[in-house]
Amino acid sequence: MSDHLNERDRDFDVTGVAPSGPLHGNSPEGFRSGFVSFVGRPNAGKSTLTNALVGSKVVITSSKPQTTRTVVRGIVHRDDAQLILVDTPGLHRPRTLLGERLNDLVKTTWAEVDVVAVCFPANEKIGPGDTFIVNELAKVRKTVKIAIATKTDLATPEQIGEHLLAIAELGRTTGTEWAEIIPVSAVGGSQVKLLEELLVGLLPEGPMLYPDGELSDAPEEAIVAELIREASLEGVRDELPHSIAVVVEEMALKEDRPADKPLLLIHANLYVERDSQKGIIIGHKGARLREVGMAARKQIEAILGTPVYLDLHVKVAKDWQRDPRQLRKLGF
Repeated sequence: MSDHLNERDRDFDVTGVAPSGPLHGNSPEGFRSGFVSFVGRPNAGKSTLTNALVGSKVVITSSKPQTTRTVVRGIVHRDDAQLILVDTPGLHRPRTLLGERLNDLVKTTWAEVDVVAVCFPANEKIGPGDTFIVNELAKVRKTVKIAIATKTDLATPEQIGEHLLAIAELGRTTGTEWAEIIPVSAVGGSQVKLLEELLVGLLPEGPMLYPDGELSDAPEEAIVAELIREASLEGVRDELPHSIAVVVEEMALKEDRPADKPLLLIHANLYVERDSQKGIIIGHKGARLREVGMAARKQIEAILGTPVYLDLHVKVAKDWQRDPRQLRKLGF
């Protein structure tokens, strides 16, 4: 693995890649299929729950809030149903143009899915952020709504009971009718299967939308970029995660390699907003960037099942979160 420390690049030309559309196929009579969107304030456990239901890592998770930036569909395959999970950014009061665009993405998704599942961490009291989200969701009339008390492994039975009552009361005060309220621990696996059954029961009858065995419709380049960004989020200052963007510039199998010994070459750029942030990512004599590269490479190899040569560069795109042109080039 090679980790390069490049000169800053303030003017770059990259484009986002949109996920490919679903593929229709034959399905048995009574088969159900549809889309479920997990929403909630940042760090409510949405991504971890998506991964637990799919049974594989399809979205990044981090202790830092607001790490999800793109809608990633995780696909749960069953003999009687296909459940497509839409993981959205946490709805929040935006401070940047990027934040405004992420919120617009969430609200658009709500109107297009079959079920919206609002996540409320059981180890935290219902707060203004939760009320803000449910009030916004109440404006979406036709979509079925359920409430999930997440992270029950971090709460006592008494706390969980009080939390469920608070969720029900929030529904009453906002005029939101919960089709279900269910406590779940994605980490411990508690009631994850029951949640799956409840969600499938709320889906309409319809055809299989994706090929059997496909876990996500996100392009491999997008998954790789997210894994690199996840690795770069660990151990950095609280404000830095919002300033990191990753673009995979090139990804291809190395030529002239034996079929039984493939090597995937990946060249990617990590973009930050300031020179000082660049120093944080690189670390002393490049030590931290090497750690990021090694951690990302292991995750990529585990998901793609191919040995990887990862080449990382760090570049500066000044104030990209507030610059429409930069956001467009980074795919937002």
